[in-house]
Amino acid sequence: MPNVLITGANRGIGLELTRQYAKDGWQAFACCRTPSQADDLRAVEGKVSIHALDVADARATERLAKEIDAPLDVVIANAGVYGPGSEAQTFGRLDLDGLRDTIETNTIGTLRTLQAFLPHVKRSERRKLVAITSQMGSIEDASGGSTAYRVSKTALNMAVAVAAAEVKSDGVAMAILHPGWVRTDMGGPSGKISPEESAEGLRRVIDGLTPSDKAPFLTYAGKTLPW
Repeated sequence: MPNVLITGANRGIGLELTRQYAKDGWQAFACCRTPSQADDLRAVEGKVSIHALDVADARATERLAKEIDAPLDVVIANAGVYGPGSEAQTFGRLDLDGLRDTIETNTIGTLRTLQAFLPHVKRSERRKLVAITSQMGSIEDASGGSTAYRVSKTALNMAVAVAAAEVKSDGVAMAILHPGWVRTDMGGPSGKISPEESAEGLRRVIDGLTPSDKAPFLTYAGKTLPW
């Protein structure tokens, strides 16, 4: 039975990924900050174990990496935040403390997760590390607003792109995946696709990943995005 670990699994894309992997017979290690409040996650059928994890907490991440002893075929670092309110993400009123906090979760927290579970992935058959990012992290896509969020994702993209070459010799594939504009709490009701569509596409892309010198920056539909 293949194993997958998913962060931010209590809602939105993370919850739907957990549902779909569990439905297909995978063992899902589902992580969220407050399991006691994750009613939808606890209702998922299949082989799902739920774990408390705040990716911004280094000790909690280290603790969980020791607690989970199983090889992990796929690790999906999905947990993330938008950051301060829109006005505080505009230049001239930019909340620099909020920027720092956003980077701590979206960039450092994601990298911390991928690093902590790299040994587990190396022991598996499929060996895949995935960071959920956003098209808004593309400098080509830059426009006004959302500075903290955009910066945190751009930095993440670079770090994962570089890391791919360093784990290639271990047979590990890495990728930076944009889930699309999804109708979730973060994406809002105007999103163009459902969590179900996004998760299905992400799973297809993940399944096709192979080790590479540079992590690909792809959409849930497999389209390459500009850096």
